[in-house]
Amino acid sequence: MVYGKTIADWVTAFPLIKPLMKGEAIAWFNPAIAPIAQALDDIPLTAADVSDASARLQRFAPYLMEVFPEVTKTNGVIESELIRVDAFSREVQKITGISHPVSLLLKKDSHLPIAGSVKARGGIYEVLFYAEKLALQEGLLKTTDDYRLLNQAACRALFSRHKIAVGSTGNLGMSIGIMAAKLGFEATVHMSSDARQWKKDKLRSHGVVVVEHAGDYGQAVEQGRKNAESDPLCHFVDDENSMTLFLGYAVAGERLKAQFVEAAIRVDAEHPLFVYLPCGVGGGPGGITFGLKLAFGDHVHCIFAEPTQSPCMLMGVYTGLHDKLAVQDFGITNHTAADGLAVGRPSGFVGTAMQRMIDGYYTLTDDEMFSLLYLMQKTEHLQLEPSALAGAAGFSRVLSEKQGYRERLGLSDTAWSNANHLIWATGGGMVPTAEYESYLANGRRVIPKR
Repeated sequence: MVYGKTIADWVTAFPLIKPLMKGEAIAWFNPAIAPIAQALDDIPLTAADVSDASARLQRFAPYLMEVFPEVTKTNGVIESELIRVDAFSREVQKITGISHPVSLLLKKDSHLPIAGSVKARGGIYEVLFYAEKLALQEGLLKTTDDYRLLNQAACRALFSRHKIAVGSTGNLGMSIGIMAAKLGFEATVHMSSDARQWKKDKLRSHGVVVVEHAGDYGQAVEQGRKNAESDPLCHFVDDENSMTLFLGYAVAGERLKAQFVEAAIRVDAEHPLFVYLPCGVGGGPGGITFGLKLAFGDHVHCIFAEPTQSPCMLMGVYTGLHDKLAVQDFGITNHTAADGLAVGRPSGFVGTAMQRMIDGYYTLTDDEMFSLLYLMQKTEHLQLEPSALAGAAGFSRVLSEKQGYRERLGLSDTAWSNANHLIWATGGGMVPTAEYESYLANGRRVIPKR
């Protein structure tokens, strides 16, 4: 029995539960998607909130340049490249049998400076938000000041009296820990058993306290939250519910729009944009989707990708029960090589707030992620970690779908042909060579033979 119903009852009510329980790769295109003007009613945030986050990041740019030389060339802005991956596209098309012409792009959040993953967007932003708040309250800072003064003794002394903690499978912990420690906070990252050892080692090298837990992501978060609640000087970064974290991710929308303008790439009714985002608890892809919807309106279509053993957001939105369900309730293991996506229970905030903005969801096996990782290195010489490849399967899922998704969107043949498809790569830029070589070996082993 699961929540008072038999598995047979669940399958009758929600037929996709059956293949999900079997670990099969599936796709589901959301019939509840709505125009952005309507869908915005579901979320307690606005474009003004995103603009405020963008302005805050600009205020911090001089400080970031001073303490992190790697962002000097971008004037203190933490941003990634937008590239074309045509050779990769051709290889995937050969394997999947897709003959449709494809314009395929990739957003290299996998190589964001400072923390080397998409989490550098939201995670670093939340730490900066908290630091600014404390400094303003203590009268050590005005928003018109040069924020490099945050690196001076008075501010560092203030921050040293405070703590920042987070629960993570790895990448969020990296961004929170590195940024918090740099400012002078006592930083603690509660990490789940599936977190990579090299990520724990790197955090410790930055002076971050790493607390290891035998359980999964959910247990690490719960323990971290419990510890923080008993300490009034500890700020806990809540990946499941933090609107601050969410807004840090959302700034990506206006940034991508500017990159598209620079590259002369159109996004309109006749040139739709499909974006494929790996999903763990949902905060990162949810925030990015919100930003993209504000930037491109109804012409952008966002689709989330999850491992077959961790399909928590798909299951939550599909059933309408969101964080009331965990994949383990149905015997799904939540064990995956894509450690950043190993989440059993989704963010209830993201699931409910974004349920009419996310076009669809699909799952893929670890073997498929490894084979895509191998192909990405072979064709584009780009190093990514397994979870970052979850979105790389998206364009083939959309172009081969048989659920009437295109018809529901009302796209003409011209629009369908003119569409741009974008893989949002989320991590891998900091993976040690030995670790990455083991990923490649797995990819060679499972790559489909032609």
